[in-house]
Amino acid sequence: MHKDNLLCEACPKGKQVKNYFFEQKKIVSTSRLLQLLHLDLFVPTRYAFIRGKRYKLVIVDNYSRLIWVMFLAHKDDSFRVFFKFYKRVQNGKKCITSVESDHIEEFDNKNFQLFCEPNHW
Repeated sequence: MHKDNLLCEACPKGKQVKNYFFEQKKIVSTSRLLQLLHLDLFVPTRYAFIRGKRYKLVIVDNYSRLIWVMFLAHKDDSFRVFFKFYKRVQNGKKCITSVESDHIEEFDNKNFQLFCEPNHW
């Protein structure tokens, strides 16, 4: 017997715009802006964006969930662009104290390693 008011399980999921694969955090583990930043570098897209730049560096502030997106021509530009961002957001009271990534080779270079040395912070 068919009931018009009921939907199969696949119908709502097919129309769903966004699907979360994780539970969103209700407790923030940091106490201020810029205390912890999460970095990710997206691989080249099929189409170039601004002036031929195909890579995207995404920086997320753990406390506020603010997101910055920078477009890069080459993945080797990631440290230069991050360091420019770092200099722009630093001030006397609120400075970046930790940086976190997914530990994939995109940030595994000498510049990032020197920058993340304990004596730098």
